[in-house]
Amino acid sequence: MTNITLLDGGMGQELVHRAGDRPTPLWSTQVMLDHPGLVSQVHRDFFEAGATVASTNTYAIHRDRLAPVGMEDSFAALHAAAMAEACAARDAHGSGRIAGTIGPLGASYRPDLHPEHSVAVAAYSELAGMVAAGSDIVLFETIASVAHARAGLEAGLTIGLPVWLAMTVDDEDGSRLRSGEPLAEVTAIARDGAAAVLANCSAPEAMPAALEALAAGDLPIGAYANAFTQITKEFLKDRPTVDALSARRDMGPDAYAGHAMAWVDQGATIVGGCCETGPAHIAAVAAALRDKGHTLV
Repeated sequence: MTNITLLDGGMGQELVHRAGDRPTPLWSTQVMLDHPGLVSQVHRDFFEAGATVASTNTYAIHRDRLAPVGMEDSFAALHAAAMAEACAARDAHGSGRIAGTIGPLGASYRPDLHPEHSVAVAAYSELAGMVAAGSDIVLFETIASVAHARAGLEAGLTIGLPVWLAMTVDDEDGSRLRSGEPLAEVTAIARDGAAAVLANCSAPEAMPAALEALAAGDLPIGAYANAFTQITKEFLKDRPTVDALSARRDMGPDAYAGHAMAWVDQGATIVGGCCETGPAHIAAVAAALRDKGHTLV
């Protein structure tokens, strides 16, 4: 029926759970340091579950996160390690693409901490250069504001790979970014060179409104939600680590797959999972897609 790109699930939370360590401000980067090889194993498990794209463990490798803990000198080496783990898993699987992921500067879900445009473009350009070797796609994730989207796209377009923009939306109103700005404003910006627009790291229930807004453009659209309890505006007043959030008890693999299939019915051609979705969730989505006659690409 339709060719569907199936992304993997939440790398960071899956690593933290498997390692059994308490999350730190370095999050999945710390796990990669403390447990070599675990990243590649998670990538392999997602591929085996049916994912056709591996999202690199580079989301949190930012100078602004490394500097406070005296690790800025490891910036390039950490990117190289994460890319190597993803490539090794893809090669072992024998197929698949790699999305070089770039998370937000400052902090996730906090557009108020995002730097001014020139500073952001310079930082994102450096990050895009770090993930370019070995990647098939550059994926800017958890974009929380129009300014973030504009800076990411400008930076991403300099390296010659397709640029996907994934926006985190208000859990109560999926038509708006975490900043409160209309998601439609990013759709307009994306026409200047993005290859796809997606909604990510938000409640599954917010995705239909987000996809409706994204569909107003002429680009491929997609969604990959988290399975956190709601990220409230009160939560966003602080700068907590993700252990301040908890996983939903009602978002098991089958329930999540039901949401993903609804997104596909709405026109999404790229689906997957974000925080608190593991290989079992992706396997359920893959099975549901195949049952409906879709082809995973």
